[in-house]
Amino acid sequence: MTDWIGNVFTSDVGWTHLERLVDIGTRMAGSDGEREAAELTRDALADAGARNARLESFDIQGWTREGSEITAGETSQNCIALPRSPADRATAPLVDLGYGLPADFEATDLEGAIVMVRSDIPDYYDRYLHRREKYYHAVENGAVGFVYRNHVEGCLPPTGSVGTDEDPIGEIPAVGVSSEVGARLARRFDGEEIELTVEADISPATSQNVHAELGPDTDECVLVTSHVDAHDIAEGAADNGAGTAMVVELANALAAREDDLETRVEFVAYGAEEVGLVGSNYHAERADYDAIKAVVNNDGVVSDRTLSLTTHGFDGLESAADEIADRYDHPIETVPKLGPHSDHWPFVQWGVPGYHVKSTSDEVGRGWGHTFADTIEKLEPRTLREQAILLTDLVVELAREDATVEHRDPDAIAADLEAQDLADGMRVTGDWPYDERSD
Repeated sequence: MTDWIGNVFTSDVGWTHLERLVDIGTRMAGSDGEREAAELTRDALADAGARNARLESFDIQGWTREGSEITAGETSQNCIALPRSPADRATAPLVDLGYGLPADFEATDLEGAIVMVRSDIPDYYDRYLHRREKYYHAVENGAVGFVYRNHVEGCLPPTGSVGTDEDPIGEIPAVGVSSEVGARLARRFDGEEIELTVEADISPATSQNVHAELGPDTDECVLVTSHVDAHDIAEGAADNGAGTAMVVELANALAAREDDLETRVEFVAYGAEEVGLVGSNYHAERADYDAIKAVVNNDGVVSDRTLSLTTHGFDGLESAADEIADRYDHPIETVPKLGPHSDHWPFVQWGVPGYHVKSTSDEVGRGWGHTFADTIEKLEPRTLREQAILLTDLVVELAREDATVEHRDPDAIAADLEAQDLADGMRVTGDWPYDERSD
């Protein structure tokens, strides 16, 4: 029976929720806006027909920007503080380290310097380097300040958090600058003394996860997730209002197909993702991994018409996605490598099957994401609806009683991280969880 497909393709439930989220204003972790977004999402899931819609609160280290500045020569250069940067000032020579590859840090004396790195990687490099990895390479090598230069043109300084689970506030002041300001700093002030200042209010705060359920009351479940928070400088439409709108749209579609669900589906919209996956870590630490059949984490959907599913080496996840693509004669990209970022990872790192669901992209990095330009008019309702049809059937497929995706041994996950050159970066950022398992 395919009536549900027409219902999804004409639905405005998810898009309306996206509009409500972006109209809140700031959804920064721990803010009143994040709380409002969580409450709206809870109510939207309940209105869709999900049961037991609720909020689960937890404590976080709050961070609120108050100002930032780079003074170079007689000029003031536009910048924005990176969340969880300490409120601090550094005066030191600027070192432009280009892409900021690990070898660049090893080859350069950064003791007592302010280091600037780009947000992308060169074409020949075989993996993406996360901002926090570059930041902690700078810290390890004695830098006293960090400047993160956007590679996307358009006078768009990038944001994104620093800090670790153990030390939520970073060790040196950190700011983002646009591609144009970065080029100016490199041209005029490389090797010259500059001053970097970050002002922020750092105090305890509260975030929350949103939970709701559909389907039979089984011990096993399929998790359908997103994160509801966003950086405070923009609407957070693509990152990740669209992901949470997708969760609401899927709940609406699956409620109409509840008789097709053979396993409980739990919807979770996490808080505080942008400051270190705090909400999903909080959930994962209290979860029964054996009871989770799969995680379908929506973070980066709707930006492009074609879905891209990172499958983390789980063959069953890849085959399930291929089955849906064949069923609809519609492309779905699958990426078998590991992706240790976003809210699937606290589960996947311990062997729980999990997708990172996003859109295909030829760009390196986040594009408009984490900038002022992450706004709703860059997204299309038809893309949300098309992707919702595919993901609805994927969830039903995963929820079948006879659908089994074998969990992986955490040691195998750790070995893959080593083989894919991800382990050293995770150790630098304090995200390597396998110390008791590794020599």
